[in-house]
Amino acid sequence: MREYQKKSPKILVIGDLMIDYYIWGDAKRVSPEAPVVVIDVQKESKTLGGAGNVINNLKALGANIKVASVLGKDEIGKNLLEMLKELKVDLKGVIFEEGRSSTQKSRVIASHQQVIRFDSETRRDISKKSEEVLIDLIKEAIKEVDAILISDYAKGVLTKEVLKQTIKAARDNSKPVLIDPKGKDYSKYKGATLITPNKKEATEASNIEIVDEKSLQEAGFKLKDELQLDYVVITLSEDGMALFKEEMIKIPTVAKEVYDVTGAGDSVLSTIGFVLACKGDIKEACKIANAAAAVVVGKLGSATATWEEIINYSLNSGESKIQEKILEKETLKKVVKNLKTKNKKIVFTNGCFDILHLGHIKYLEKAKSFGDVLIVGVNSDSSVKSLKGKSRPINPEFDRAYLLSALEMIDYVVIFEEETPYELIKIVSPDVLVKGGDYKGKKVVGSNIAKEVKLVDFIDGKSTTSIIQKIKTQD
Repeated sequence: MREYQKKSPKILVIGDLMIDYYIWGDAKRVSPEAPVVVIDVQKESKTLGGAGNVINNLKALGANIKVASVLGKDEIGKNLLEMLKELKVDLKGVIFEEGRSSTQKSRVIASHQQVIRFDSETRRDISKKSEEVLIDLIKEAIKEVDAILISDYAKGVLTKEVLKQTIKAARDNSKPVLIDPKGKDYSKYKGATLITPNKKEATEASNIEIVDEKSLQEAGFKLKDELQLDYVVITLSEDGMALFKEEMIKIPTVAKEVYDVTGAGDSVLSTIGFVLACKGDIKEACKIANAAAAVVVGKLGSATATWEEIINYSLNSGESKIQEKILEKETLKKVVKNLKTKNKKIVFTNGCFDILHLGHIKYLEKAKSFGDVLIVGVNSDSSVKSLKGKSRPINPEFDRAYLLSALEMIDYVVIFEEETPYELIKIVSPDVLVKGGDYKGKKVVGSNIAKEVKLVDFIDGKSTTSIIQKIKTQD
């Protein structure tokens, strides 16, 4: 995570710009004129909202930003432009349209509670002339950036033609295009890299009510397949988020206290976009975005999260400390290199670890005793299926990796897609390679790389298969 602090990817933000205007005060009395509370105003504040909040989040992370949007020729539009100029972002893609009202959402906050909101805006599509100019500006900007983020608030900037041409240009230039969607018709997002709906939005767009794990999978993969997306990320509020690749991966929330969910979706889009713009891994991007969202919902108003806040939050979160042990392959390479410079004796083992039991714990304790650092490779869901059949695994890959990471004797966990851990063993180049006692007399994959191979006997009667069989028998 820390490596991203030093990076400044170029990102194009396209979407509906708006101002979030706040009136802050106390509510201690009721009006004598009507049965409503009286707000004693203490202060007023303005911040960028909509696509502007995506810009704020990216700026907090250190990105170089280009903006493409359409504003009305009004006072709100002028204020928006001035606020954007203060952020020192590239505004060549921002144009004005005569007769259009720029968007401002006004909120009254009393004693940390939102009392009322009133909006000033235009929702109709931008004119054909504005559309043509905007598309040309977007096509030029795409050539110069590392990623494109689209923030759709259904205020008329993102017409079907703007979206179609943007997605095509992004694909033609091999640039990721990520979208925070709006509305029920997602056909306009077809061909994008990724969309980030929340559970309610995904339910409406897929026509599948998400009530459990099964319906969540059905909705996620339906959107991914029908819209020809690389990934879908469904945010699940207090339950974290679900990433849809070849398999569904659940990423649990790390939020402690929630004060205001305003802008949490913008934070998720911004953080994932930043990491992908830096050529990072999608799973790592989602984990970091989850922590960023936790920081944001712990603040009031449309908030942002800096890398320092994200890292500090992760380090101070019990869950995240465990999650920090789960490494991507690129990060593993750096960790192994560092361990070897310190002359640490590295032990490696691997397995499915589908239902964690006593046999696993004893086996891993013994494995750790052979060295200083224990690295465990965990078969991905697709890898387990190919090895053990369609009914396995019982628990998804992240759950299995997370449980292993919680064990004191394990230092690092890495999920691998292949049927064997050979490529992973090449990266680790362990001092000791540990396998189960059932490998006696058999060739151990990676034995030509490790300095030493140790076989550890399993405890009789302790296995995932026997547990599953016992459950079936009792049923």
